[in-house]
Amino acid sequence: MTKKDPKTLRSARWFAPDDLRSFGHRSRMMQLGYGEEDFRDRPVIGVLNTWSELNTCHSHFRERVKDVKRGITQAGGFGVEMPSLSVDESFTKPSSMLYRNMLAMETEEMIRSHPLDGVVLMGGCDKTTPGLVMGAISAGVPMIYLPAGPMLRGNYAGKILGSGSDAWKYWDERRAGNISDEEWLGVQGGIARSAGTCMTMGTASTMTAIADAMGLTLPGASSIPAVDSGHQRMSAACGRRIVDMVWEDLTPDRIITDAACRNAAIVAMATGCSTNAVVHLIAMARRAGVNMQLEDLDGLGRTTPLIANVRPSGKDYLMEDFYYAGGLRALMKQIEEMLDTSALTVTGKSMGENLEGAEVYNDDVIRPLSNPVYHEGSLAVLKGNLCPSGAVIKPAACDPKFYNHEGPALVFDSYPEMKKAVDDETLDITPDHVMVLRNAGPQGGPGFPEWGMLPIPKALIKQGHRDMLRISDARMSGTSYGACVLHVSPEAHVGGPLALLKTGDTVRLDLANRRLDMLVDEAELDARRKALTPPEPRFERGYGWMFLQHVTQADQGCDFDFLQSDFGRTAGEPDIF
Repeated sequence: MTKKDPKTLRSARWFAPDDLRSFGHRSRMMQLGYGEEDFRDRPVIGVLNTWSELNTCHSHFRERVKDVKRGITQAGGFGVEMPSLSVDESFTKPSSMLYRNMLAMETEEMIRSHPLDGVVLMGGCDKTTPGLVMGAISAGVPMIYLPAGPMLRGNYAGKILGSGSDAWKYWDERRAGNISDEEWLGVQGGIARSAGTCMTMGTASTMTAIADAMGLTLPGASSIPAVDSGHQRMSAACGRRIVDMVWEDLTPDRIITDAACRNAAIVAMATGCSTNAVVHLIAMARRAGVNMQLEDLDGLGRTTPLIANVRPSGKDYLMEDFYYAGGLRALMKQIEEMLDTSALTVTGKSMGENLEGAEVYNDDVIRPLSNPVYHEGSLAVLKGNLCPSGAVIKPAACDPKFYNHEGPALVFDSYPEMKKAVDDETLDITPDHVMVLRNAGPQGGPGFPEWGMLPIPKALIKQGHRDMLRISDARMSGTSYGACVLHVSPEAHVGGPLALLKTGDTVRLDLANRRLDMLVDEAELDARRKALTPPEPRFERGYGWMFLQHVTQADQGCDFDFLQSDFGRTAGEPDIF
């Protein structure tokens, strides 16, 4: 492969010319304590670090950035750390999803406006993976993704705990009066024991696996636990590899192709992925000019068995076990025949070459195709008069008795209204009811919050029920489970059919035929449609206002319309001098 000439490095436009502007650039680098030998004729690598003191998933990144820069130096590059928006799940309100596109915009503009030849993207907590990748795709310089890695298994009183999933389960038992204060505090202190992302197959592990399968990480990097010493070595290797990628001019457009996106979707289905994968994968693909549709994902879901026995879709294991069983490379080796192994990756090699030698060390954690956890993939896409543009359900994580269900709707217009009702022990509800929450979509939430796993009403909890059919235009955490239909599109806030549903209307779910309908005649729906009153906008200023003006619906990936690859003319970077 022909090596890029140092004179054609992007950073050379800032530092090489013998003119006043470049004098200023070199002078300011010297002000930082660097000599020209540090940054002249060397690839300048931006290390975009989403560390913050409120992002528990990335609490180790302050140290990992040192490993990345060590690797960059070893390979003859010059690494510069650049702090990026730290979008976390635990503390960001009203929803971290509100700020995914802000991170994508920041990433693109930081790269475009600085003398960077390539970037290492440090992320992991749910929205940081798609946000960083989307921005870097649009910026177009060589990039490599460094996954934060999952935390260690949770533990309390000899029981293994899975973040998110067990929190919901223990909360239901506490509401039923079966958990003491002491036990509740014990679970609280034992469920998250180290740096790293949720150790269930939640959205964080789903999205880093997608980045891995798309060819954007070092092979298998997404499986390494955050606090394993292998994670430090992988971080340094990312630093070394990005320098080589700059010299090879290995840009994202060469990696993120139709084949790469299809590989990512297949792997996601096989892992028992989060329902959030649908929104983020569509957005990432479309940034690269790949027009991925909900129907494409449903088709792959019908033919891809779920083989990762990892909670919440699996029953027994967590991400640490998945890593010891061989990790993502081993899982991909199991389904190699389904993948396009010719797809190029950040290693400069094909996916097939990266999978050579991969083995499964525990075939109960990573199942063979002959013994899947679930015969189809993790997700299914529904259509019908309640969701003409689509909705998503995770069949493997809910009670099969709800695959074909018909019952009366109990409709809530807001989260506070729903929360008050489910805590009312006298609520008139049966297990056959269909709970519905609306006005919680991209615009209605605002920002598409994770409210879709509606709590089981206390009246039913005390009767021993732990699942029921629930429908919303919200999302839910990837660590959640149950018979939850999500991402109903178009959302109620913009006049979608969910806005027309009334308490008492019959709702029918037919999973086999991928249908979700309200059994209300068209004349009645027309009358209700004419009587609808448009809701007030959620924001009237600032970023929130811009979000409402330009965010697309769930089935379109919730990206900003003006950031998609087909918006406006395609042009090179402006003349910066």
